[in-house]
Amino acid sequence: MKGIADTGFVVAFGNRNDAHHSWAVEVASGLSEPLLTCDAVLAEAAFHLGSSEYVLSLVSEEMLRPAFEVGKNLEQLRALAARYENRSPDLADLCLIRMSELYPRHTVITVDEADFRVYRRNKREAIPLLCPPRRR
Repeated sequence: MKGIADTGFVVAFGNRNDAHHSWAVEVASGLSEPLLTCDAVLAEAAFHLGSSEYVLSLVSEEMLRPAFEVGKNLEQLRALAARYENRSPDLADLCLIRMSELYPRHTVITVDEADFRVYRRNKREAIPLLCPPRRR
């Protein structure tokens, strides 16, 4: 699977007490190539997990691969920030929306279904998502 990792997925994978841990481990077990991500996701995940070393190990072990430069996408990120201002997106979300435009065959792997069902790439295309099953 070609995927783009969001913070919630990385945190769920790294935290055995996370409600979505089993789902994240199952997704990771099916990977045949590194998941793309951005520095903002890595920073958020390191903060939430309380371990930069752990997050960096996911990069060095090639589960994750940073594949985005904010500076080269600044104009598009600012346009996305303005477009979704009412949702107050964080930088990681904006980067992932833009990454979905740059890597259209990749699925965004996230626990944040509510926001990512609203976000659109290329202004009107739904972003392909992989989310945990909904609880009943």
